[in-house]
Amino acid sequence: MIEELPAGLSARHPACDDHLRVLAVLDTWWGGLKGAAGATERALLLPRLYFQHFTTTSFLVERADGEVAAFLVGFLSQTEPETAYVHFVGVDPALHGRGIGRTLYRAFFALARSQGRRYVHCITSPENTASQAFHTRLGFSASEVKADYDGPGLDRVAFTLDLVTEPMASH
Repeated sequence: MIEELPAGLSARHPACDDHLRVLAVLDTWWGGLKGAAGATERALLLPRLYFQHFTTTSFLVERADGEVAAFLVGFLSQTEPETAYVHFVGVDPALHGRGIGRTLYRAFFALARSQGRRYVHCITSPENTASQAFHTRLGFSASEVKADYDGPGLDRVAFTLDLVTEPMASH
């Protein structure tokens, strides 16, 4: 499915049974960002429905022993026919810097393009500066902080990538 992964890792589309496995790694991988409130927020951002209804546009990377190594949950917008959306991505911090996140995004870009999509959107919290830097390196343009974007006190930075004009998206 995704050829460019480091040795010992394989990718597939997630299944409903993967929901709790992914939730189990979030707090460790995010290093406790924003404390207990952050843990709750992350869990609420990944309800089971993503593992039921968006499996063909999402990816799960596993180690040879089946342990979750990375994931990307994305979907094709039903409202904006030119748009695809990356909802949530995570890579085991022990694997950072090995190109896994970039590889997952490239696979999603290819999938979006194959479905006639031109734009990819995503968001992150203003506190997640590593995510902001990562998306900028991939060629996304970032908005200013959008106050209360996801509700009171849930500010976000929004990102957009044009699959036609961004050279990073096509390599």
